[in-house]
Amino acid sequence: MSNSTPPVEPAVLVTIIGETVLKDRIVKLLKNYNVSGYTISQVQGEGGHGRRLGDLAGYNTNIEIKTIVSLETSDAILCVLKEEQGKHALIAFRHNIEGFY
Repeated sequence: MSNSTPPVEPAVLVTIIGETVLKDRIVKLLKNYNVSGYTISQVQGEGGHGRRLGDLAGYNTNIEIKTIVSLETSDAILCVLKEEQGKHALIAFRHNIEGFY
């Protein structure tokens, strides 16, 4: 092991969980903020908007999108997403992380 500085830098992990119908809008939002990458997964769960079983493709299903961005970019993304919250099942949260990307 060397004594050099670890190859990581501070960043923010943004996690967005919402209805599958929001996928294209969220991806467009991320691209508008020059996000370099993201991961999308189909997820199931239950919350304030009821149970999401993912029983039929595209109906009553949720996705989870994760991306790593700067704090400033996470602020902007979360502000835009907050405007959609009343119209759709949608939650978003962030964690401070360190990583290389």
